[in-house]
Amino acid sequence: MGRRVTDLRGRLARLALLAALGAGVFLAGLELMVTATVLPSVITTLADWTRLREASWIINGYLVAYVATMPLAGRLGDRFGIVRPFMLALVVFGAGSGLAGAAPTLEVLIAARILEGLGGGALVPLATSGASHLFEGSGRSRAVGLVGALTFLGMATGPFVGAAVLGIGDLRPALEAGGFPAWFVSLAMPAWRWAFYLDVPAALVALVYVWAAGETWDAPRARTPVRVPALALFTAGLAGALLALTWLGDAAAPGGTVGQAVLAVASLAAIVLAALVGRRVRDPLLDPRRYLDRRLGGAVAVSGLTGYALATALIGAAVFVDRVLYGGPAQERVALGALAAAMAIGALASGVAMRRAGAVAVSVVGLAVSAAALLALGVTTRFTGLDDLAAMLAVFGLGFGLSVSPRTIVAVEASGRAAFGVASGAVTVARMLGMAVGLAVLTAFGSGRIEALTRAVEDPAYRDAVLPAALRGRPLSDGLVVDALERWAAGQGAAILDGLFLAAAVVTALAIVPALAMRARAGAPPATRGWHDEGAERAMPAPQGTGGTG
Repeated sequence: MGRRVTDLRGRLARLALLAALGAGVFLAGLELMVTATVLPSVITTLADWTRLREASWIINGYLVAYVATMPLAGRLGDRFGIVRPFMLALVVFGAGSGLAGAAPTLEVLIAARILEGLGGGALVPLATSGASHLFEGSGRSRAVGLVGALTFLGMATGPFVGAAVLGIGDLRPALEAGGFPAWFVSLAMPAWRWAFYLDVPAALVALVYVWAAGETWDAPRARTPVRVPALALFTAGLAGALLALTWLGDAAAPGGTVGQAVLAVASLAAIVLAALVGRRVRDPLLDPRRYLDRRLGGAVAVSGLTGYALATALIGAAVFVDRVLYGGPAQERVALGALAAAMAIGALASGVAMRRAGAVAVSVVGLAVSAAALLALGVTTRFTGLDDLAAMLAVFGLGFGLSVSPRTIVAVEASGRAAFGVASGAVTVARMLGMAVGLAVLTAFGSGRIEALTRAVEDPAYRDAVLPAALRGRPLSDGLVVDALERWAAGQGAAILDGLFLAAAVVTALAIVPALAMRARAGAPPATRGWHDEGAERAMPAPQGTGGTG
């Protein structure tokens, strides 16, 4: 009886810790999307629309820090356990959120968002690694699926939280009439500040749960030392590569085209140098040889290719609503909300599906569904309605979600217990890098061409060339001319986006090849065997009572 009570307490502690880990990734996913909703209000408060390019770093700065910190966080989780690094990440995330809410200037807000991104990016690989350590067998699949689902559920919730926060309105007169001091009013208003403030108590609650549950459990620790100079070099190279991708095709970027080329070369050199160091010292994060393992390498490749498709779906959908349907934020929330919610459902369902079909089969099915949805998106026209668009995005999201947990499970199980964090970080970073490439392609070729069409209609000669004969020569202020041009531009915009969706469908279909390579060969050792102290691996027992019942 006493043993049964002990096992129950241990199980409840693991479930409480999993819930806290899930809350952390939910907050990180939320911040990826909520800022896009409140960005216009932020700009009008702290700057003006002439500083839009600078203000975009409220989002870009978070993303660069978010991605760049992932490999380091995963490595620290393997070396020092999950609980303390995760608690530190929550503190950094919460501090960045509080500073972002209180930011008096645009520059301070961008700096706070970078700090917030450092914490948020660390939460994801640590939570995934923690879920992998907490449970074994089918329980591990469900736990990792839950973590992935909560990440995407946070993304789905972000636009609605942003809209709800903005719906508070301006309470400044009421606060001033209530006798609140001026400094408090300036910190509380405008309403967009609460999109950041609300993260602080949520992070504190998760922190308390992790601290309480972590008293009885933590992940085993590898003995491989953390090589700070090489890791710093790799992290700097990764951040620089992301910046170069973000600035791709942007003539107004610092240093222009030459500056972008120099940054790209320097970043690549830093990553190569870090890899050379990692190869010499056989580091599980930096040594490129470990990614030659077919299972780990296949999982990372699938993640990168599907990341490209995800960026195309996310940004392409937003552009379609704006430039083809001429919709606003409410319509964008419907389309993107359907996509993110379906990803959460797919990620959660994948953990259950893997019990019956296996990781490779579930991944291939998910990729096939995603590719089919992108093919459908690739034949849309200006007559495609919002409901049809949302339905196709939901199908894509469901397929994408189904492919998330299998590749993560394959990566961590191929890497061995001493490198769960490294494997989790590698898969997530690959997805984010793929998204960065997809975003760069959309920005450079898709959005750029659509913007060029918009500018072209201001030229009378070009305008008359695309107008019906009965409307040629009429001024742009003529309502019939405007209506005809909007229909024409919508059709052209749909055609441009169709090409991008079809390209993403091809990329997603190609991901089936590395997905098939993720199948384990009989007796295959972990990919990290020999990259860490094998005595440390043997010395790290599995968590007690972690059978596949989680």
